[in-house]
Amino acid sequence: MNRNTAAEPVADADAVACNRLAYAFGDTNAVDGVDLSVRPGEVFGLLGPNGAGKTTAIRCITTLLPVPSGMVRVFGHDAAAERMPVRRMLGYVPQQLSADAALTGRENVTLFARVFDVPRRERADRVAQALGAVGLADAADRLANTYSGGMVRRLELAQALVSSPRLLILDEPTIGLDPIARTGVWEHIGAVRAATGMTVLVTTHYMDEADMYCDRVALMHRGRIRALGTPAELREGLGERRRAQGAPATDPLPTLEDVFRDVAGSGLDDTSGDFRDVRSTRRTAHRVG
Repeated sequence: MNRNTAAEPVADADAVACNRLAYAFGDTNAVDGVDLSVRPGEVFGLLGPNGAGKTTAIRCITTLLPVPSGMVRVFGHDAAAERMPVRRMLGYVPQQLSADAALTGRENVTLFARVFDVPRRERADRVAQALGAVGLADAADRLANTYSGGMVRRLELAQALVSSPRLLILDEPTIGLDPIARTGVWEHIGAVRAATGMTVLVTTHYMDEADMYCDRVALMHRGRIRALGTPAELREGLGERRRAQGAPATDPLPTLEDVFRDVAGSGLDDTSGDFRDVRSTRRTAHRVG
């Protein structure tokens, strides 16, 4: 897929660089001094319980929220001072469904091509490329309300890809999908990444997905990054801590879910999001399922 050349990355810059990023809602520090770097070309997972601050951080990176404190750069461009250049390098799939059920797949992707200012002369080809990349070419002219849950998520991926982004940001991309559909979405993400070299930043509550598909992960809790590394490094690190505390050497290696629980605890406290977070997530899962 051709790249949108309206904004170019700064040489040797990280795909995403956050320095002391902070964001508060009233007296609640949703993001509390986050330092984070995502390398060009990697799949990076941002994990954590509801209310950890993941989506708020994502919205600062995508320029949907201002950056009141700290610094966010996307391929060297300041997300606060250079919002349009940053947006031209992004593709974004939010938690909430963005596809219009009353439009065909092609019409949905064409709408996003217009929003992202894809040149008119390139639009039809770029829409077709995006639909083909996610395996929806044959269903392109069907109404989206006839799509399965997995097809809807792939359609939203096509919407994000039509602008040929350098950075693809996915907020819970497989929420509510069955295991087969989840695997299908990730296979298409991997295929596009392999073909284009784009960077992927993803949030997910599925630890098996993060373990299998992410090059590195950061675990976030109460607005801060609590652990960072490859899934294997984090699993091995927890195993070493357990052995130092007296666990037998024959104990099985911890899973990434074990690491998640070690960092976040039960997650059943007053930091785990509010009623609106739960309602929004359940609504999305119900519509996709």
